[in-house]
Amino acid sequence: MSMYNAFSGTIMRQYFSPLEFSHRIFDCYDMYKESTIDRKNFKHSSIEPLISELKRNRKFSVKKLGESVERRSIYLVSLGKGSRDVLLWSQMHGDESTATMALFDIFNFFSKDDDFSDVKEIILKNLRLNFLPMLNPDGAEKFQRRNALGIDINRDASRLQCPESRILKEIRDKLSPEFGFNLHDQSPRYSVGNSFKIASISFLAPRLNYGNEVPPVREKAMKLIVDLKNALSEFIPGHISKYSDDFEPRAFGDNIQSWGTSTILIESGGWQNDHQKQFLRKLNFTLLLTSLLSIAEESYTKNKVKDYYCIPENKENIFDLLIRNVILKQRDKFSKVDIGINRYEILTEDQGIVFRGIIEDMGDLSGYYGSEEYCFDSLEALCGKEYTEVIESYSDLKDLNFEDLLNEGITTINVKKDLPKDGFSKYPILIKSSEISAKIDNIAVKSPAFFLLRKGKEINFAVINGFLYNLKTSTNNVYNSCIVQ
Repeated sequence: MSMYNAFSGTIMRQYFSPLEFSHRIFDCYDMYKESTIDRKNFKHSSIEPLISELKRNRKFSVKKLGESVERRSIYLVSLGKGSRDVLLWSQMHGDESTATMALFDIFNFFSKDDDFSDVKEIILKNLRLNFLPMLNPDGAEKFQRRNALGIDINRDASRLQCPESRILKEIRDKLSPEFGFNLHDQSPRYSVGNSFKIASISFLAPRLNYGNEVPPVREKAMKLIVDLKNALSEFIPGHISKYSDDFEPRAFGDNIQSWGTSTILIESGGWQNDHQKQFLRKLNFTLLLTSLLSIAEESYTKNKVKDYYCIPENKENIFDLLIRNVILKQRDKFSKVDIGINRYEILTEDQGIVFRGIIEDMGDLSGYYGSEEYCFDSLEALCGKEYTEVIESYSDLKDLNFEDLLNEGITTINVKKDLPKDGFSKYPILIKSSEISAKIDNIAVKSPAFFLLRKGKEINFAVINGFLYNLKTSTNNVYNSCIVQ
């Protein structure tokens, strides 16, 4: 942003503090979002055309650093003319892609000539930015954590057995960056301390060893995290935490910190109904650009280390769905229980990411919280029934009224043929091959999450694959169900 000084006839530059900048860039995010990537389970082939575009852009330098186990290219994207290097690496775990999406949004930000040109000049004049957008392309291909050798790259910093690990180590040693950003995703079931709030973003300035010393290299990372916490608190107050700082001698973050690069771990957790992590992507875009401005202007240096320690640690005490105080009959006795359910992601060829809902725990869960949480005092939990008619073909299901079936207490339908091979369905009911005689009729820990909730003889709710169907309001929240065959 620039302003004209009428007295001198010169252009005056208008600078933003990191906090002001974060507000402005958050509001303008849609201008920079890379539209070709809109789902988190994209592959290496999705970024290749974007990398080719960057190669043609004079603002960027693109180098192929090497190849993965399965010979997919691993790239370094660089820009800026500053004397201080910053290194950002993403998706060393193949199924942790939130920051990768944000990095391509950031490339779009630096590609455009717009009202943020002054901020870009500050960053690029002072810093040399270096990005490894996808360190584990083989893992991304199958949307799995580990690489093609079955090795967790983030536990290979000492032995360096994987080509991806060696690439990261070699570029770190070559650049000797002042700051490093280790970009990950974490479970959406972490809370901020012992609160009910999901840890949407977690930070960490890793230890250098088993002690808890704070030498200058770690102190700088801590102070920068304070800037980022303050900025994000404007958008997600109460949803920011500190990752566990137990020392892990095999991990890259801990080692890169000890090698002299001030390292910040960023973990993207969860946000309600953000299955594709698009809101968390926006937060990553905002916080990473904010951090670059803070480093360039050294505004983080004013912060205090004690404020870093005030950030609460995350705790794994959130269920995806928590139903409290329902009545359950077991062995001819009634008891009041809470039912905690988690939905586990599965990547399918046809439907992309789907979920399998499992009853994770039962009993007194008063020390836990739910991403979705309901208190159903006096409602009875019970298993559903099977539909008496066997359906000839999967395609015939489109003619059924599933809400009517659920109101009758039916949660399972038997089908003769043409069932989808991936084992999942969009219909809000459990589908079973007619060749299978076993029934899904158990409400117990580690069982599939299919049951009904009723008051008297009236069924009020159905839990289908861990999703709640509100029969009182005809609200179907079932993302997908399962097929047993």
